[in-house]
Amino acid sequence: MSEIHDDDNDIPMLSGSALEALKEFYADRDAKEKELENLKAKKNTGDILSMDTFTENWNDSQFWYSQETADIFARELLAKCDNNSRIAVISAPSAFVQLKNIIASTSMPADKTPEIFLLEFDERFSIFPEFVFYDYKFPLKLPPSMKGTIDHIICDPPFLSEDCQTKAALTARWLSKPSGVSQSQSTSDPASRVIVCTGERMNTLVNKLYGPLGIHTTTFEPVHAKGLSNEFYCYANFECDNWKWKD
Repeated sequence: MSEIHDDDNDIPMLSGSALEALKEFYADRDAKEKELENLKAKKNTGDILSMDTFTENWNDSQFWYSQETADIFARELLAKCDNNSRIAVISAPSAFVQLKNIIASTSMPADKTPEIFLLEFDERFSIFPEFVFYDYKFPLKLPPSMKGTIDHIICDPPFLSEDCQTKAALTARWLSKPSGVSQSQSTSDPASRVIVCTGERMNTLVNKLYGPLGIHTTTFEPVHAKGLSNEFYCYANFECDNWKWKD
């Protein structure tokens, strides 16, 4: 008869503090899922939204902007807009959420409210009617009706790689209006206002990729809610009160 060993002592046991941390993690996850379900049920009620509802997924390189940075980007996207304007937010959902908050909190009249598109890979954001599924690996796999029609664009490529940056730039250029087709009455305004937010080490590549759109490195330094070790720059083809061109 073979000897029976009691292996119970070999099973690792979590400490009390570790168990509490695990319980807190699952409780927080469940609460976020419930918030998403409630938000999905409400749809467009005009409620103020919070990015806290959407937990960052670092595997997908998700890092939300600070409230101040998101607000600056959103206000620049809304500047000079009316109901004939179209705004595209590429892989920058925290800027998109702030856009919706500004529109809701200011009771923006219909004749001033632009059409907004959120181009995003994370399908949690599909609860919003503005959501358009976007995978940077297929930069032109978008509704044909969007080509060359967007007045204001913000693009925050998810990865600091040449491949990702190049394909995201292709998307932004495809969406942009042809040179000379500007909604603004000012001849100094570009056909499409474009903002790019990405790492400092992408500086040379970004200026090359977006050169045809008149992009320059600006003085504004975006801040992320939870901080990042990589220094980020803001690039744009226009100057404003929030930034000037460095070069």
